[in-house]
Amino acid sequence: MKRLIIIAIALVLILIISLATINGKDRNYQKITPEDAKKMLEKNDDVFLIDVRTKEEYNEKHIEGSILVPLDVLEEKIDEVVKDKNKEIIVYCRSGRRSKKAANILLELGYNNVYDLGGIIDWPYKTE
Repeated sequence: MKRLIIIAIALVLILIISLATINGKDRNYQKITPEDAKKMLEKNDDVFLIDVRTKEEYNEKHIEGSILVPLDVLEEKIDEVVKDKNKEIIVYCRSGRRSKKAANILLELGYNNVYDLGGIIDWPYKTE
């Protein structure tokens, strides 16, 4: 009986590990520096830069070319903005707390190329 329980637990653990992997690729977002994000955005027009702050914060100041999708509506609205789950997405907020949550939400929704820029407070380049 103990042996069956151990086998069952092992199978559950294998299932959990398998679900955390898609197409052999670990489902993790990547942290990205402002320098790397800027290069990525300049090199590829197909990258989505998503600001997950509030509308008020966005209106005060935002990174040029970013799209506002506040964290509290991200799950419901992101598919209206980014339809292809293989597109590269960079998320940012004010300090990095919300962007980390946003990156995890995007992974849970099946997006595959997610980058966490952190906060706009660390962005040394032009803003609007």
